[in-house]
Amino acid sequence: ARIMAKIDIHTKPANPVKRTLSEMQEQVISAENLKPQHVNPLELLRLEMLTSFEKYTKAMFKAQYKRSFIVAEHHKRIFQALQDVVDGKCRRLIINMPPRYGKTETAIKSFISWCFALNPKCRFLHLSYSDILVKDNSETIRGIMKEELYKSLFPKSALESEKASNTRWKTAAGGELYAVSTQGQVTGFGAGNVDATEDDLARMEEDNTLLSLNEDINEVLEGIGARTNVFQGAILIDDPMKPEDADSEIVRERINLRFENTIRNRTNSRNTPIIIIMQRLHEHDLCGYLQEIETEEWTVLSLPAIQVDPETGEEHALWPMKHTLEELHKMRDVNPLVFDTQYMQDPTPREGLMYADGFRTYSRDALPVGSHAIKRWNYTDTADTGSDMLCSICFIDTPEFVYVTDVLFTDASMEITETQTAELYTRNNTVNALVESNNGGRAFARNVKRILRATLRNFRCAVNSFTQTQNKASRIYANSACCMNDILFPEGWERKWPKFYAALMGYRKDNKKKQHDDAPDCLTGVYEMHAKKNRTTRIKLRN
Repeated sequence: ARIMAKIDIHTKPANPVKRTLSEMQEQVISAENLKPQHVNPLELLRLEMLTSFEKYTKAMFKAQYKRSFIVAEHHKRIFQALQDVVDGKCRRLIINMPPRYGKTETAIKSFISWCFALNPKCRFLHLSYSDILVKDNSETIRGIMKEELYKSLFPKSALESEKASNTRWKTAAGGELYAVSTQGQVTGFGAGNVDATEDDLARMEEDNTLLSLNEDINEVLEGIGARTNVFQGAILIDDPMKPEDADSEIVRERINLRFENTIRNRTNSRNTPIIIIMQRLHEHDLCGYLQEIETEEWTVLSLPAIQVDPETGEEHALWPMKHTLEELHKMRDVNPLVFDTQYMQDPTPREGLMYADGFRTYSRDALPVGSHAIKRWNYTDTADTGSDMLCSICFIDTPEFVYVTDVLFTDASMEITETQTAELYTRNNTVNALVESNNGGRAFARNVKRILRATLRNFRCAVNSFTQTQNKASRIYANSACCMNDILFPEGWERKWPKFYAALMGYRKDNKKKQHDDAPDCLTGVYEMHAKKNRTTRIKLRN
């Protein structure tokens, strides 16, 4: 192996530019004239593993288990998120992913051992709901560090004792791991190290023992300014709560308070990262709590088991080796609440939902046709503010039921949605469309009508606007039961219109926190058209 670089490793720059470990790797590997005798192949392998978490994981997994680590797309995203933590780009990270998808193997076992290779003086606090789990993880991390490959590549990351307790152990250089349950004793231990002063940084530039590399490699790192960016450790929380306790408000609050009162304070520096890896269990679990009170502070990597292409709406499995798309759909059919929460990372509130009983569905064969499908209508609710969504629902109205046939639910600008709405009317053979004229809806209706006539040559669809004077929340609540009884959606509508489905099924009665009501408001309008409530004196039609 050889590295090519335009770097004189014997020349120390006056003011070295700081680089992250990832940038260091790119600059070293792209160099041109570094003489081979200055860096031997073992040091090249060491440098490659230190600067790439993915390559380190693959190499050590092979050494430990004697089989290859097959990297899936979600593993790459985890590698990058954790690499950003080490590079100092992220200090608060949440990773939400399905159970048994490799989160503990990558984000706990491999990550911690890699960080000890980067800096044997790291200090980690590892927490989980289970004391047995954290001790097992601790033993596995020590097992990795006992591997011959690890010891030969990172000799300065040696363990202080190979027979230490699984709860708390140290490296010979003074690094430490403390593994305990979230309800265990954590006072007296701090993760990370105290921030270095300017004098400390100056000494770090002269200290060749800081990283577990020889003098030649350290000179290369110094030459590109990567010697002072040293990761110091973190707090890592893996599944802070058991799935069985998700419904217990007492347990949830106890864990959230435990984090605030004790765990959060176990950092030795404001720069010490906190990483939480878990499957979602409840809307008010630790991740939900932190995202609610510190929205801007946390970087969230959410990895639902079913991925949806934002452009086409096409679905694919997150990890087909684990579960195919067909298997995932079967799992959802068995227990949709658990699946949406733990596998889709979309915890559905257990109480207080406006449409808790769900909606009835119809098969394609049951859709009215011919003379039974004359009333092809539409109700459109334009976006009230910049953050609102336009919602337009096409349906077939019959004396007994409303059959929803198509939905447009988008936050695009009016210039785009005007054309999309006109195309929606034409595609569904709509003969009567009603548009709320509140906040620009009247102009929207005129423009849609113009596009229908002038561009699409559609003269069959009558477009009317009206002013809605009733209270929105009261209308939604009063008609919710009728909507669930009389409005039918096509089978698989949650996959056909996922954003609309989520907005509708997640809407709460209490409205304690700000929530978008565009979907339930528009659906209520559909029912009012069906019940002919739009002809009352409170709704004024305009041509």
